[in-house]
Amino acid sequence: MSEIKTKVLKICEDVKKASAELANLESTTKDQILLEVVKLLKKHTPKIIKANQKDLKIAKEHRLDIARIDRLTLDEKRIANIINAVKDVIKLKDPVGKILYDITRENGLRIRRISTPLGVLLAIYESRPNVTSDIAALSLKSGNAVILRCGSDCVHSSKIIADVFREALERFNVDKNSVILVANIEREYVLELLKMENHIDIVIPRGGKSLIKAVMENTKIPVFRHLDGNCHTYIHEKADFNKARKILLNAKMRRVGICGATESLLIDKKIAKKILPLIADDLSEVKCEMRGCAESAAIDQLIRPAEEKDFYTEYLDKIISIKLVRDIDEAIKHIAIYGSSHTESIITEDKSAAEKFLKKVNSAIVMHNASTQFADGGEFGLGAEVGIATGKLHARGPVGLEQLTIYKYIVEANCGLR
Repeated sequence: MSEIKTKVLKICEDVKKASAELANLESTTKDQILLEVVKLLKKHTPKIIKANQKDLKIAKEHRLDIARIDRLTLDEKRIANIINAVKDVIKLKDPVGKILYDITRENGLRIRRISTPLGVLLAIYESRPNVTSDIAALSLKSGNAVILRCGSDCVHSSKIIADVFREALERFNVDKNSVILVANIEREYVLELLKMENHIDIVIPRGGKSLIKAVMENTKIPVFRHLDGNCHTYIHEKADFNKARKILLNAKMRRVGICGATESLLIDKKIAKKILPLIADDLSEVKCEMRGCAESAAIDQLIRPAEEKDFYTEYLDKIISIKLVRDIDEAIKHIAIYGSSHTESIITEDKSAAEKFLKKVNSAIVMHNASTQFADGGEFGLGAEVGIATGKLHARGPVGLEQLTIYKYIVEANCGLR
């Protein structure tokens, strides 16, 4: 057995052992641990920022793109947001032990379906040290132990944050291996972790398409996944122009590097000549490059011709694709072909059109008159999220506390005979 395999197996055995204790913790104990995490995060904010500066220095030396550096950066405000996310998780009801189904059959059997933790999670992510805290907090609250494997670009920041959780667990005499960060950046560690189906119950990849594809190709463990965040905003012929402009600008530009950012803009042809020049001016002012179909490029010279691949692309940058559509049916068809089943929004004052869009678009999140940047567990009142799932497992959309549980059946009878 190789040295790396031996080390990975030891990590998995330690986490598996810790998960048995964590699964049965009382709600009050879990909340007390998370309150301690809040205190320690506040105390260690300068230390986290210092570690983050080291990560940023390395990232810039390696010439990471602007979007990744933005996701990587921590300052006092962003650490305060991390702390607030933990506080929000504390406020949420414990998802473990909920009675989901309860029936007494004619034969006297009482059958209950009860929510239980998934067990051991493996989270693999890039450039987002805040994810270390979000996933650790949600895992702890939902009674799951977690192995965290961050990208090499945020390893220094993530280690300090993970150590905060381990310190808090120790203070309450709970096995600190309920949260383990694999700080070694060698790729072989990930490949070995993905082979540990006897120890790990769910893999949560959070990052770019290449990361998620690599995870799916190298594991037999179930995966909460989304390959792309090619999100669409469709401006319907009955849209309020001022509202549409504000929503689109926010949806694209508030943070261009997140998976909920709008990457593709669809506009009804009936209003395109009136609204598109206004939108083009808005986007040009904030230096967003526009790549459009031939019809949209003909309307405004600020729009450069798009290639077919642009309509499939998650840019994570100040770039947007633009397509003029004949009607709502063509918009829905375009999303079905080019979309990634993440988040789509219709801007309209026509209630029937909105209802049609919400019903027929089969993405994880579908919106009306809202910025796609609201595609976030915190915004949904879930406290935080471990990611957005676009697959067809039991979790879809923001994966929060409830999605980190499964269930078991408890059957009680008088005699136990059929």
